[in-house]
Amino acid sequence: MNKAELVAKIAEDAGITKTQANASLDSFVEAVTKTLKGGGKVTLVGFGTFSVTKRAARNGRNPQTGAVIKIKAKKVAKFKAGKELAAKL
Repeated sequence: MNKAELVAKIAEDAGITKTQANASLDSFVEAVTKTLKGGGKVTLVGFGTFSVTKRAARNGRNPQTGAVIKIKAKKVAKFKAGKELAAKL
């Protein structure tokens, strides 16, 4: 499912226009992004938790030359499915 399909489904289920559904989805994504940038986490009970974890620096390899390269440490977004979502899958 892509964003357009998700917006159409939200609009249909909520009885709102696609424009309103798109604005709602954009607002949700922006709120989650802003919270994660600030170091917080977003928990939706029954769905899951969005959080930020730190990935340590490590060595990698250039697949063409086989040369060792250094990969910098960075922060990555993480999603952990909630109990109800995991049970439905």
